[in-house]
Amino acid sequence: IIVVAVILFLNIIPNSMGNLQLKSSAFKPNESIPAKFTCDGENINPLFEIKGVPENAKSLVLIMDDPDATRGVTWDHWLVFNIDPKTQYIEENSVPAHAIQGNNSWPKAEYGGPCPPKGSQSHRYMFKLFALDTMLNLESGATKENLEKAMTGHILEETVLTGLYVRQ
Repeated sequence: IIVVAVILFLNIIPNSMGNLQLKSSAFKPNESIPAKFTCDGENINPLFEIKGVPENAKSLVLIMDDPDATRGVTWDHWLVFNIDPKTQYIEENSVPAHAIQGNNSWPKAEYGGPCPPKGSQSHRYMFKLFALDTMLNLESGATKENLEKAMTGHILEETVLTGLYVRQ
């Protein structure tokens, strides 16, 4: 039993000790996202820096969603998949070369910035980055459900950058 427990533990270590990182110069983790990147501003994506991608990754996926959306339904703001794993930056107001965008909750295959209802509490915006061991066989406009199903069993590492936004 001890040997089995040690083997199971050792198999868990690579995922729990991952180096994958997602950062933005526009905001720090758990701090406010500037209005420029929201529906109150230019409604463009901020600059992102990607570090620590596993060597065996074949693609990256970025999902931005709001788990605090009204009526308890997570609102999808941006789905980008088949990002080249060598990508170090996602530039402001851009999609990485050859990457594909899925449909957000509006539904449009584009970035939709934070836009919580006026008068609501601050919402959390989760930028979830996944390193996959495969390219996904999905087309532009794929839904988050399609994307998550295609990712199942292929996630090498993941990380989350959370930003906050409340409308004045």
